[in-house]
Amino acid sequence: MKSPVVKRSIVVAGHKTSVSLEDAFWRGLKEIAGNKDLTLSDLVASIDTDRRHGNLSSAIRLFVLDHYRARSDVHFHDAPSARDVSHEVSAIHAAPSSVLRAD
Repeated sequence: MKSPVVKRSIVVAGHKTSVSLEDAFWRGLKEIAGNKDLTLSDLVASIDTDRRHGNLSSAIRLFVLDHYRARSDVHFHDAPSARDVSHEVSAIHAAPSSVLRAD
């Protein structure tokens, strides 16, 4: 079985290094770099500088995960509250069945 982890070469702070990442993390990293108008090398150098422990591949995974978690939290807070959704569901259940039929 082929491993989903791919070893990739990248230049970080002028030095060639390699990271082993799954495609999803690599695509996420590239998307984040593009959204921030950074080169992939500059973003990885920043991650490398800020990491507290572990290897660079792990630091990248955690960075990507944290980035998308933060975006998810923003969208979660913009979403309707559970109370709003509950009210909408109650309204649907109270509606006459003829209103709910699919045409």
